[in-house]
Amino acid sequence: MMTALDTDQCYRAFQAKDARFDGRIFVCVTSTGIYCRPVCPARVPRKDNCIFVTSAASAEAKGYRSCLRCRPETAPGTPAWSGTAASVTRAMRLIDEGALDHGSVEALAARVGLGARQLRRLFLIHVGTTPQVVAANRRLLAAKQLISETDLAMADIAYAAGYQSLRRFNDAVKASYGVAPTELRRGATRESTNDAIHLRLGLRPPFDWKRLLAYLKVRAMPGVEEISETSYRRSFQMEGARGVITVMPGKKNNTLDVAIRVDRVAPGTTSAPIRQIAMRVRRIFDLDADPATIAATFSKEPILGPRLKKLGGIRVPGAFDGFELGVRAIIGQQVSVKGATTLAGRVVARCGEPLPEGEGRVTHYFPTPQALRSASLDGLGLTGGRIKTLHAFARAADEGEINFSAGPSLEEKIAEFCSVPGIGPWTAHYMALRAVGEPDAFPAADLGLRKAVSGGGTMISTAALEALAESWRPWRGYAALLLWMEPGQDAHALAAE
Repeated sequence: MMTALDTDQCYRAFQAKDARFDGRIFVCVTSTGIYCRPVCPARVPRKDNCIFVTSAASAEAKGYRSCLRCRPETAPGTPAWSGTAASVTRAMRLIDEGALDHGSVEALAARVGLGARQLRRLFLIHVGTTPQVVAANRRLLAAKQLISETDLAMADIAYAAGYQSLRRFNDAVKASYGVAPTELRRGATRESTNDAIHLRLGLRPPFDWKRLLAYLKVRAMPGVEEISETSYRRSFQMEGARGVITVMPGKKNNTLDVAIRVDRVAPGTTSAPIRQIAMRVRRIFDLDADPATIAATFSKEPILGPRLKKLGGIRVPGAFDGFELGVRAIIGQQVSVKGATTLAGRVVARCGEPLPEGEGRVTHYFPTPQALRSASLDGLGLTGGRIKTLHAFARAADEGEINFSAGPSLEEKIAEFCSVPGIGPWTAHYMALRAVGEPDAFPAADLGLRKAVSGGGTMISTAALEALAESWRPWRGYAALLLWMEPGQDAHALAAE
């Protein structure tokens, strides 16, 4: 919350260039009118010239403009909170997905189960400004990153960042930076080429890239994903755009580099939704997690603490596409990870559309809900019950009965998923955790979790495990990841799907 900031502590973090605070606090420098990240390479100003805030949007609302050296647009996102701020976190995710680019605050509030006035009040408490200002700041920082890091035409940048017109884009950039977008681009170092758009995504340390790749590699969707020792590559299709994404460790500390190759865009548009693509990549690698806060919650727990000590930071591997993850989870019900991967590859090969030009093992786009709901899945090795569930799931997604955006609460999202015949609480929690990004999702009935907590003794009941896990809120999803890890085993060699 805004009242929790300690000026002395924030200033010490700023002096130390402490990356653990990156994206959690920003400093507004009264003598320059600029706001910076705590890792800014510029000379540290005097403390009496510093005002600390918890979001870039709050700094913008106070009339400060973003620093051109540390570039706040590349900072990690705001981590999730507990309590009433969980509603703010869900709303922030929806804003990142573009909820206020075309919609109203009233509609946004309804999606998180609140009234518009209450949502504004909570944003003022936890973020320091209103949802509209947050959305405007998100668009502006996305545009600034695309101006600095790509050669996209300004009209394409305006669309990709979420602006309704080129004029509004030009006005917003000039109002914030004092110059036109073309002037802002001069002197910027760009790595994008005609073949790909390159972006840099920031994160908070510690970050164990190898462990995340190890987890994702054994679950990679054949034909859609390809994972090597150093990179993650996949096809994508969203909002009429198609192409291939490649993610690698960044050339700068605490960053990932993303290359987006766009093969096709929807008629009437000239660019892919780059901001939403970047947001989804952030979700795959859980880049907005706050490892220090999660570690503080678990470090003294007798069950979780020892497991946590073996890791260099914990992340929950997410998903680029919620529908894809859901299909993978359904196929994986009561099947080994290896077996589920084989079956998923058969579904992709039969129902997915081939890429115009394959890229290594990336040969297909994952089938859309519309394609899968009517596809024949006989002869692929799937049971009749599993085929019925996949068809029901695809129909529900295609008709909008379920979605993979944040909802009013975890409980309501679980109920939404469980409304599909064949989907139970375990699969619903798994999808909420990895596809929706609910950090508190926790499949308490899971046999692996109950065994891990029991430690070889009498098997703990589901109800008892739920009671024990209350103290782990709002990070029960991270607790599940730790519990699935066998003692002495690799952190992401999970016993469950």
